[in-house]
Amino acid sequence: MFDVFSVTALCEQLYPGKGNQLAQIWRAKQLQYSLMRSLMGRHRDFWGLTEDGLVWATKSLQLDLTADKKKQLMEAYLSLTAFPDVKPGLEALKKQGVKLAILSNGEPKMLEAAAKSAGIRDVLDDIISVEEVKIFKVSPRVYNLAPERMKVTNPELGFISANSWDINGAGAAGLNTFWIQRSTAEVPEELGFQASAVVKAITDLAPLLRG
Repeated sequence: MFDVFSVTALCEQLYPGKGNQLAQIWRAKQLQYSLMRSLMGRHRDFWGLTEDGLVWATKSLQLDLTADKKKQLMEAYLSLTAFPDVKPGLEALKKQGVKLAILSNGEPKMLEAAAKSAGIRDVLDDIISVEEVKIFKVSPRVYNLAPERMKVTNPELGFISANSWDINGAGAAGLNTFWIQRSTAEVPEELGFQASAVVKAITDLAPLLRG
């Protein structure tokens, strides 16, 4: 949903020639730390582990992370944009009477800021954070939050993600899943829970549901 290209661009601006690599390592470490902390039973909110991941990534590349650079890079996550298909796709679903919510590893401050920055906060009925259960995806406890908050059963809820691992986690929890496969180079994870439907953009969903 959110496009982190602006974060990558800032990484390259601050660390010319190393920015793309830094952004990739940082993102991978975010996900790794979320999984590790869930398995360890030692929760730290996503803002905190995002900072931890940044510190590790810069150390691994032997880059000097000053307080000012850290502040700039962290705050970039508060002003993310959305992919071009996101807002029109959500608006089309909204017109069909579909209730919409974000279910994310992010903590509430990050999610509210990103949704407003991306211009989609007004189409959302709710923003649901893993902070309610203090564990990250792909725990079923996270995915069960959505139907509880939206007042529907698990099979009645449609879960949308551009990440195949996320689709598998939601599928394992009994949700109907819609994978946004933005590139044919993206291969579905072999975890046993394939998407109920695969589309190229969120704008493809409203016509699919009408059909």
